[in-house]
Amino acid sequence: MKITTWNVNSLNARLQHVLDWLAANPVDVLALQELKLTDDKFPFEALREAGYEAAVFGQKTYNGVALLSRTPVADVARNIAGFTDDSSRVIAGTVDAPGGPLRIVNGYFVNGQAPGTDKFEYKMSWLRGLRDWLREELAAHPRLVLLGDFNIAPEDRDSYDPVGLAETIHHTTEERGHFKALLGLGLTDAFRLFEQPEKSFSWWDYRMLGYQKNRGLRIDHILVSAPLVPQVAACDIDRAPRKWPKPSDHAPVTVTLG
Repeated sequence: MKITTWNVNSLNARLQHVLDWLAANPVDVLALQELKLTDDKFPFEALREAGYEAAVFGQKTYNGVALLSRTPVADVARNIAGFTDDSSRVIAGTVDAPGGPLRIVNGYFVNGQAPGTDKFEYKMSWLRGLRDWLREELAAHPRLVLLGDFNIAPEDRDSYDPVGLAETIHHTTEERGHFKALLGLGLTDAFRLFEQPEKSFSWWDYRMLGYQKNRGLRIDHILVSAPLVPQVAACDIDRAPRKWPKPSDHAPVTVTLG
């Protein structure tokens, strides 16, 4: 079973990219972030023709998340229970999988702008709310995958310039502490279960030839719960779509469960 996360940075702008990628990579579940459209504008029919049902939590202009699945998505939840938020950032659902139902939690984590700002404080409180809610989700759904755009580079090796960018957004001690706290719930970073090439990134700035110079960050992650760890056969970043015309600034990340 293959499960992918991809921040498409506007589904309107990148729908054909998604369809083309799915045609070449028919994964079982695709979690999308930054849809930048409302539910009524979501291309349900085009994706259904490609073989996918969709659970959607959209928002005009900003944010928005969706789960695309080859099988129906059940027990759908939107945003973090117990945390008041006007932004469409989280969608969770259960899909059928070998070994039993699988809970998929797809998040577009808060960016945070810069340490010391109100937006950074919002990120900290959002991450606390997410962790409290996930503790309950894991108790109810032991087979769980948390994936999405985390907007956190958890280690120095996840940044092209860990020294120059130390304690800047995505690199702060506070953000990395929250990432470790998610792991402390019993989750494992699937990408780090395998030896990976150095400077493996999932996001590159559009500016200053960021992709061409590999000035990137690994901020798109797939975390799996303990019962799933023995089933993880691979976890890879597909850089190919980042080379396409007018690409998203993020690349798809896929975990394979054997």
